[in-house]
Amino acid sequence: MIFKEMDDLENRINELKKELILIAKETGLNSHDTINCSQKLDQLIVVYQKHLQNKTNSIPVLV
Repeated sequence: MIFKEMDDLENRINELKKELILIAKETGLNSHDTINCSQKLDQLIVVYQKHLQNKTNSIPVLV
């Protein structure tokens, strides 16, 4: 999955958070569906954090 903008990625993360809460309420915390959704969310958060880290590393430091 490729995201063109950080806003798209942030929106998808927020959507998955809401979805995860609903799934967990309906199927329980240990259900396959809950765990699967949680893993997808984790992957997107890692992508988001890596992008932020790369963005931060590319900012020139004024001395």
